[in-house]
Amino acid sequence: MTDKPALDIDVVSDVVCPWCFLGMRNLQLALGGLKDIDVTVRWRPYQLDPTVPPEGLDRKAYMIQKFGSLERIEAAHDRLREMGAAAGISYDFAAIKVAPNTLDAHRVIRWAAASGEGVQDRVVERLFRLYFEEGKNIGDHTVLVEAAGDAGMDAALVRSLLPSSADRSEVEEEVETARRMGITGVPCFLLEGRYALMGAQPPAELADALSKVSEAKERGQLDAAGE
Repeated sequence: MTDKPALDIDVVSDVVCPWCFLGMRNLQLALGGLKDIDVTVRWRPYQLDPTVPPEGLDRKAYMIQKFGSLERIEAAHDRLREMGAAAGISYDFAAIKVAPNTLDAHRVIRWAAASGEGVQDRVVERLFRLYFEEGKNIGDHTVLVEAAGDAGMDAALVRSLLPSSADRSEVEEEVETARRMGITGVPCFLLEGRYALMGAQPPAELADALSKVSEAKERGQLDAAGE
């Protein structure tokens, strides 16, 4: 038990979204300065492109088809590399060869929520780093099993569950729920299920928003707003 005020954050994200990786790091930096708030973070699934086949696609060709030209892609990558460096991320876009389908990665993230305190956070961060810093195919079951084990999950259990249909429909329904809520871009930070912050907000802005919502909750204003 703790006497600190509690705050729930649901982060809707996709593990192939570079802005979501940046959003995760910015959230970590923001939380590092909020020692007086007991924050619970839950990671919710989103798929930027659920039509990608299970085996994935050639990423270079996929990105050109999606964004139109290598020049546009490289300009976006340059900006992300600069912002990522400030947040402790070493984006290596050239190392990424496969654009994966992320449904199975989200299944692993879902299972991680029941695997112990902090495990889901570690799985999410490991998947981001594997994809964006090491160029690994996070749609590959072997990669997912290793990531799960690295984060403290039961790797053997994950290996046995991945080929099954376990939680497939549940993850798909969560993704669809996010779309019905009007979430069309990620990351999206949902504070206390009431307030949404869109995009990879800077750490200071995230910290300010979290503090204000926490203070409003302590004063009972969030409950009053729902009456």
